[in-house]
Amino acid sequence: MGRYVVRRLLQMIPVFIGATLLIFLMVNVMGDPIAGLCGERQCDPATAARLRHEFGLDRPVWQQYLTYMGNVFTGDFGTAFNGQPVTELMASAFPVTIRLTVVAILFEIVIGITLGVVTGLRRGHPVDTSVLLVTLVVISVPTFVTGLLLQLLLGVEWGWIKPSVSPEAAFGELIVPGLVLASVSLAYVTRLTRTSIAENKRADYVRTAIAKGLPRHRVVTRHLLRNSLIPVVTFIGTDIGALMGGAIVTERIFNIHGVGYQLYQGILRQNTQTVVGFVTVLVLVFLVANLLVDLLYAVLDPRIRYA
Repeated sequence: MGRYVVRRLLQMIPVFIGATLLIFLMVNVMGDPIAGLCGERQCDPATAARLRHEFGLDRPVWQQYLTYMGNVFTGDFGTAFNGQPVTELMASAFPVTIRLTVVAILFEIVIGITLGVVTGLRRGHPVDTSVLLVTLVVISVPTFVTGLLLQLLLGVEWGWIKPSVSPEAAFGELIVPGLVLASVSLAYVTRLTRTSIAENKRADYVRTAIAKGLPRHRVVTRHLLRNSLIPVVTFIGTDIGALMGGAIVTERIFNIHGVGYQLYQGILRQNTQTVVGFVTVLVLVFLVANLLVDLLYAVLDPRIRYA
């Protein structure tokens, strides 16, 4: 196991470098960030030249990337165009989005897996058909429609929640935004769990466990569910980074000042330092989440061993 982890960590290095390089190049072709600093008026040549030199934009892109990566390994993600260090923006944004992501993941695990197990064990029954129809509707409806509809009904019409989340963004305020953020993924987790349960229900080891006279709940939880969760865990693990990076719409609807909000502001103002810094951290989140998912395989299925 230890050798496998070391090998995976070494494999993450070129992936991290390649992903950050691609992001850096894509962000640097978004437009001229100096023009965005000057607003509607065009910057005079002297001011534009001074700003480009100050932010290192007058050097070749490959030199900018090497300088940026060198600073990243020392914990310096650069300075936003408003003079605020990117690390300060991260310190205020990431805790909020992490709380939002935790709420969303809990919805996926508790509701998604539960519905998937129930429908997988009762495939073809009316409850199975109803859940399939509901999940199909959820997948088909865009997230911004779901968010705005819940905000209108629960926040404006009925007054059950605050239409906008406060700056503290406590867990209680993030329940509805977390449900909106997790809605599509929750539907996929339900359908994926259902399919996996229905397929493994006919496996030989399940029939053997039943023939041995084991209680039904033990057959489901100890044998059927553990083996069926492998593809579900894979999806949820990769979805962690997707939820954190894809929360732009949800955070905009509920006025949550998290990672999505900062990315939106950075893209809108062509603030390359902010966008690249936040996306660099999200790349690390993706890589670590995938590593943890691979290690969880051995916990769910004892037959899996890592050399």
